[in-house]
Amino acid sequence: MTIQTRPQTPTQTFLRKRTTSNSPRKTDVKQLPTEDQEVPKRDEVVWGKTPGGEVFRVPTTHDVLTLFHPAYPKSHLDLFNLALLGLQLVLFAVLPRNVAKVFFFVYFAFWRGAYDAGLGWILTKQSKKKWIVRQVQKLGWLDPERRPAVRNWIKAQLAGKMGKDYSFDELPLEYNTWLLFRQAVDVILLNDFLAYCMFSFSCFRVPEGLSLFVHILRWAGGLLLIGFNLWVKTEAHNVVKDYGWYWGDVFFQRGALVFDGVFELAPHPMYSVGYAGYYGLSLISGSYAVLFVSLAGHAAQFGFLVFFENPHIERMYGQRKAIAKRTPLRPRSSSTLPSPPAESSASTPELDGYISTPSATEGDTATDTELETEIELEGESVVPTRRHHQQKASDDIVAASFLPSPPKKKKAVSQHDLFNKYFRRDTVIFRNLDLFRANDLTLTLIVAYSVVVSLIPSVSPGTSLCLHFAHALTWCLFHCFGLGLVLRAQGQNKFLVRHFMKNYHYPAKDGDRGAIVEAFTNWKAIYNLSLCMSYVSFLGVVWKTYSIPTDWTVGHELLRHTLGAMLIGLHIWAALECFEVLGLFGWFFGDFFIEDFPAHLEYTGIYRYLNNPEVMGGAAWLGFTLISGSKLVLGLAVVRHLAQWWFLKVVENPHMQKLYGDSLRKDAGFVKVIKNVASKNARLLEVRAGRHAPEFRRVAQEVAKEVKGTFEKVYEETADVVEDFLAKSRPKFSEVMQDTKVLLQQSRERLVITRIASDMSSYDSSKYKLEAVPGSEGSLKFHLGEPIRLKWEAPRTHSRKDWVGIYRIGANKSTLVTRTSSLGMWVPVHDEEWDGDVPLGLSRPTAGSSRASDIDCGIITFKGNTLPWIAGNYEVRYHHDGKYNVMSVVAPIEIYVEKPVELTFDSVRENLMHVVPLCLDSDPSLIPYSCKTSATPHTPNATATAQDEDSPDDRDPDDFTFWSEKQARRICSAIKQTFDVEYAPEVVVADANISALARRILLSKEILTGSSE
Repeated sequence: MTIQTRPQTPTQTFLRKRTTSNSPRKTDVKQLPTEDQEVPKRDEVVWGKTPGGEVFRVPTTHDVLTLFHPAYPKSHLDLFNLALLGLQLVLFAVLPRNVAKVFFFVYFAFWRGAYDAGLGWILTKQSKKKWIVRQVQKLGWLDPERRPAVRNWIKAQLAGKMGKDYSFDELPLEYNTWLLFRQAVDVILLNDFLAYCMFSFSCFRVPEGLSLFVHILRWAGGLLLIGFNLWVKTEAHNVVKDYGWYWGDVFFQRGALVFDGVFELAPHPMYSVGYAGYYGLSLISGSYAVLFVSLAGHAAQFGFLVFFENPHIERMYGQRKAIAKRTPLRPRSSSTLPSPPAESSASTPELDGYISTPSATEGDTATDTELETEIELEGESVVPTRRHHQQKASDDIVAASFLPSPPKKKKAVSQHDLFNKYFRRDTVIFRNLDLFRANDLTLTLIVAYSVVVSLIPSVSPGTSLCLHFAHALTWCLFHCFGLGLVLRAQGQNKFLVRHFMKNYHYPAKDGDRGAIVEAFTNWKAIYNLSLCMSYVSFLGVVWKTYSIPTDWTVGHELLRHTLGAMLIGLHIWAALECFEVLGLFGWFFGDFFIEDFPAHLEYTGIYRYLNNPEVMGGAAWLGFTLISGSKLVLGLAVVRHLAQWWFLKVVENPHMQKLYGDSLRKDAGFVKVIKNVASKNARLLEVRAGRHAPEFRRVAQEVAKEVKGTFEKVYEETADVVEDFLAKSRPKFSEVMQDTKVLLQQSRERLVITRIASDMSSYDSSKYKLEAVPGSEGSLKFHLGEPIRLKWEAPRTHSRKDWVGIYRIGANKSTLVTRTSSLGMWVPVHDEEWDGDVPLGLSRPTAGSSRASDIDCGIITFKGNTLPWIAGNYEVRYHHDGKYNVMSVVAPIEIYVEKPVELTFDSVRENLMHVVPLCLDSDPSLIPYSCKTSATPHTPNATATAQDEDSPDDRDPDDFTFWSEKQARRICSAIKQTFDVEYAPEVVVADANISALARRILLSKEILTGSSE
């Protein structure tokens, strides 16, 4: 099923009718019904839209449970499904247990592969190129003229299962194809589920050596997990209905999907907690085989999520974000400015470019999303409405925009400039490690000494273990308490900034900004060093206390290792999710140092479900405790948990409250769901308790108050002792050689397995023609990045898999067969009939050609990533049938760079004004305003960035942006070939301005040559 939490774009939103004549408008304010009152139901009419733009009424569908209801008619596929399910039950009853284990394991693996690999592959092709619908069209299954018998059979299968509002002939092909597809999905899903159950029952055993109490706990836990699994699945289906359950959005669009309820409990609940029943059956069956098969099946489902579901969501609902986009910002201090007039509160394009409505929890609401719907009621029409949930910073920016302009306008500060001011390829764990940076080198040496000390036993085992324990404890206390106190002092009185301002000199032009930058830079290095060392030192203790079991089947060795590995995996996942949401700014606690960034909260990713997911990061400590079985490791894990808890309560939470105030939410999505369930159960117990309910409530409140008070007292006393103790102490090759790059590139060209057509006698190569369209200079010379257009001719019977590639002259010795790789520099002759580099195999179109009836012709264009980005001489080759047989060659084609005669600011800037737009694919939403001419094509796409909307007065006309880092690499390559100056893509992204880049090039040339131009 499709799981997405992004708001629909306006082009993907459709009508949802309610046929109640006297219903109030959706925008009217009305009182919500209480839980004791019933919500009035209204007949709902839902409208869908095909990719071709056809709008249709979506009929009512029935869920899969109707398959087992005798009152509902059954299609042939349903009968086949029931037969397969019945066959499994018969085989389970007949086969011996040893044989049944092997059979149902293989049978489950088959259906699990059909689900995750088969459906994933098919749905991916349908999502990209509508492959399923095209295949139905190609085979003519629903064509009354080509395959009337098949069409009538399919019509009978579908119409028999649908309601009275279904009309097979009036509905579009996409919807009927989806109905047919979902019947096949039912076969796969139900057989997959039953095969797993039969395998689990075949492996059922009663573990020996366990007490009756443990058996009761095992069964109770298993049944609880199974019940939870069923609840999650049921609640999820109630939210997404059949449309989301059967991936309807890969066939047609049916309006915005709003995710609430169980979707606030955990990320992707259908694929995460929705498989809790697997582990419940593992507990009940008492079999490690069932547990490991459950883990493998669950992992395969996550593979389906990663390789199909998430990419489809990104294609369907995602919006590209430009890199290096400069959006004007105001600092948080602008909140003291007067408020703007009420009639001028509409958002501006500049604000929309920066302040986007989060797609997940925000404030106290876990499901606030940007919704746009259209409603039609009998006798009245409601215009589309949109809800925006903006942060406090947005009000500040709008307020500041109404102040009178100063006499001399200054360039507005942008988030892009701020980001590149405070972050420069910072090291995260071992990511972006550069041995030429002192901090990175220190980090590497210290980690190395810890590893060496752990591996070399230079003292007695007991002494070594004690030293490792003290080593790990020291780093743990330093990381949480030492750095925590420093960070708290920085948040309260700018302790670190004051220290650097007092002891170090900074240029006058930098002012106090230099102290802020250096303080934050050093903090990032120290924090990352401490984080790495706390992990390494802890692992040293685990290594010293761990011994490999001699017999994995004795006791709970295998179970401890399995659970420990799962907790470690949970730790890694939580850390990655936190970093994905926080980014570098949040990971390094940037809001303790930098006040220029706007104050806004976005509860997305894992923060949608938990307020402090960092506590899940302690799962690895418990996991290593289980694996090692050591009390010392357990003690370290407990200390680490308490220290992390102290850090959150004493350091981070007060600072967050100070910074964001009332905008902080109290309960996360997970807590809200649990509280709602608990409150419902409490009310149910009170109803059953009758007159004893008040007494039960009073006793429960007294016990809870006493326990909470005792716990808080112990925690406060412990925290005071630790704070007093810590208050007495004070804490304190990334480049590859150019020759290697050339050798690697040459070796890549040779990495190709040449496929050659065996029989070419029926193809006349003289009828294949390829001709290059002259470039801007009227010859076959093209500037680096300039699109190359070619005209081709071929017999009408030519293969639809023909393709054209560009190669360096001399790379291929033969003119008949290509034996080197194109390195991605190729385009299909019929691009619309390919899915990436895989031909779809569509039928040949019947439309006539503009030339003679036996000749087919067209024009192809090499641009962007299909172009060579190294100057030189090239040849273009026309290939046959997706293979490497050459039918025609065009050579030579020269790709050049234009070098300025003299290096001055004007000449360099003029050169860049020509090169940069070519590297940005001449996209008007990316190129600088100063490079735009009347001849520049403007795309009607509404996703163009704010650069087209801003006037030159609102931004620097030399600013440009990127869609991806590949475009920055192109600019780096062009600068290297033109000026012989090499930059990393991050440098070009940080500048993102033609004038700034020109000054950087001139300064670099001056430094490299030792002379001033």
